[in-house]
Amino acid sequence: MKPFLLLTTGLLLLGACRSQAPRYPVGEVRLSGETVTDNSQLALEPDQIRELFQQSLQASKRFELLQDKQAGEARPWRLTLELPFTREILKDDSKHTYAEVGATLVLERFGGDLPERYEVVGLGETRVAAETPEARRKALRASLDAALRQVTDLAQLQLSSLERDSGALVQDLQSSDSRVREFALRTLAERRHPAAAPLLIEQLKSSDATTVRQAIGALVEMRAAAAVPALIDLSRGKEVGFLQELVFALGEIGGSEAEAYLYTVAEGHDQPAIQAAAQQALETLHASRKHGSPEARGTLSPANH
Repeated sequence: MKPFLLLTTGLLLLGACRSQAPRYPVGEVRLSGETVTDNSQLALEPDQIRELFQQSLQASKRFELLQDKQAGEARPWRLTLELPFTREILKDDSKHTYAEVGATLVLERFGGDLPERYEVVGLGETRVAAETPEARRKALRASLDAALRQVTDLAQLQLSSLERDSGALVQDLQSSDSRVREFALRTLAERRHPAAAPLLIEQLKSSDATTVRQAIGALVEMRAAAAVPALIDLSRGKEVGFLQELVFALGEIGGSEAEAYLYTVAEGHDQPAIQAAAQQALETLHASRKHGSPEARGTLSPANH
């Protein structure tokens, strides 16, 4: 075959692969929060923000915005967009001002065995070219566009991970793309796959409080008994509120090691609030054991995906 024909064939195959990529049905796009409904900095009406987001969804070629009459043909996703903040900050040793826009997107789907709910977060950032209202607004709108593209891309990665089997997701944990690794881990944790636990336990060492809390939540959902020693280590020297969270997490996970720790805390901690939390966690653990749930005893079941 001549080189030209080889190139043409390759392009046709690439186009065919792209055309076969799944498109996710969207039945409703909602807006939430005061930053969307009343924002003098952006000077955009809510419908204009919705239109910009819908354009981002369509440009990705991975989402299909359904008309009302089509909604019954599939289990569509409902997307809720919130802009937690629009702000200007000083960076580069306080020499330059940057406009930042945060975006949070919640993806929900109903009609199956259980409701599905996922959340992704984006951040757009643009340097303000001049200290004028027009320049500030231009930078904020550029940041808004960037944040909308981010949550669109992340939503696609989230939904794509749900369609992959667990073996493929375990391979994705080795991806060079940190976003692919993140969503593979999320989905494996949701499926309570054993491969997720060691990585989540490692995330408990993170300096980012949000990452740590997300890891704790996932380990609790998995009832990962292997995480109990790490959670006990994490409790040392922590402030009361965070320690209460850890105590309740250990009560949900259960197991003999968690029970022994909670008993010690309930009997001898110097903070009455922590003692009370440990006692409540023990009651939760005992109630779960009484009902005979294997998960409540701290077993980790492999996912059947």
